[in-house]
Amino acid sequence: MRAGSKPLEQAPLPDVAAIAQAWSSMVYIRPVLVADLSADLQREAEGIETLYSVHRPDGTRVALVADRRLAFALAREHDMAPVFVH
Repeated sequence: MRAGSKPLEQAPLPDVAAIAQAWSSMVYIRPVLVADLSADLQREAEGIETLYSVHRPDGTRVALVADRRLAFALAREHDMAPVFVH
């Protein structure tokens, strides 16, 4: 260290619990073609071509809705952090 210089401050350690919480609350929203869904879901979609799927990081689908805005609102209403994937 040079004379008169200040020692570098160590960066704070990441809050592992906060990172884990953020990861567990994250969901991915992506468009899904109705044609790619099961026949039962296609019948329920009644003429809609694209739905929006809400997935957990492990790939589990938690919701399937008709509108992108609704998908984001639904996720936030349930304390989830939505991220759009295309």
